[in-house]
Amino acid sequence: MTPAELSDLVLSFPETETGTSYGRPSWKVAGKFFTRIRSEDDSVVVYVDSLDHRDMLLEAEPDTFHITDHYRGYPIVLARVSGVDPVWLRATLEKRWLKLVPKRVSKTYVFPGTAGV
Repeated sequence: MTPAELSDLVLSFPETETGTSYGRPSWKVAGKFFTRIRSEDDSVVVYVDSLDHRDMLLEAEPDTFHITDHYRGYPIVLARVSGVDPVWLRATLEKRWLKLVPKRVSKTYVFPGTAGV
């Protein structure tokens, strides 16, 4: 995945917009932090279900996933953009997006691959 492909993926979620978080470029939903690319290591900041889930990812795929001390106490994993599985990333970002987006939007959202089902 390239940074441009990541941007296209993130912006494919309705009501997602570019913004800044702590002075750095990011994407937001309903004015709340959604994700960003860390320029320090070309990794995307991804919220996951739990610290246990994060730790499992770190152990299973250390070439793709890592964290810094800043994120250690949060259910966040850093995923190297060049190595992350786009299907996993979409599904994981979708979970985060559903927590941030207004209910009026999530009620009408059609999950990719489910149209007409």
